Amino acid sequence: MPVVEGIAYWAAVKVPNTYFEPAYTVNLVVDPEVAESFKSQGFNIKQMEEGPALVIKRKVDGPNGLIRRAPDLLDRQKNPMDVVVGNGSRVRVQYTAYPWEHNGRTGKSLDFCKMQVIDLVEYQPIADEFEAFDDDEEIDEL
Repeated sequence: MPVVEGIAYWAAVKVPNTYFEPAYTVNLVVDPEVAESFKSQGFNIKQMEEGPALVIKRKVDGPNGLIRRAPDLLDRQKNPMDVVVGNGSRVRVQYTAYPWEHNGRTGKSLDFCKMQVIDLVEYQPIADEFEAFDDDEEIDEL
């Protein structure tokens, strides 16, 4: 299977992104020459602030009740990892290309098979700034 290297943004590798439909996904920012090569083969290129990106994804739900498994996530030595890949991580993504047809439209997409993390930028969630209050505790008015 082919492999492409780039910088990961909005990676959902072990837990699917459920904003629209559940899918494992990554926006992979690649060199302009790589993007042009994929574009010339009929793939869509997403223009991000960081540069041209391939959207590589695997939908969780398949035909006839099929549930697709998460892509493998590996470290530099090919050992399994269980981390959230943060924006700016340098990665290699193994994919398969496939044609699609839907509602009279056709195109090509990239199925997300595996990700190898070369340089990890750890995901930093937004800090919780709230205080805990007892149920009967008086709270000052604003």
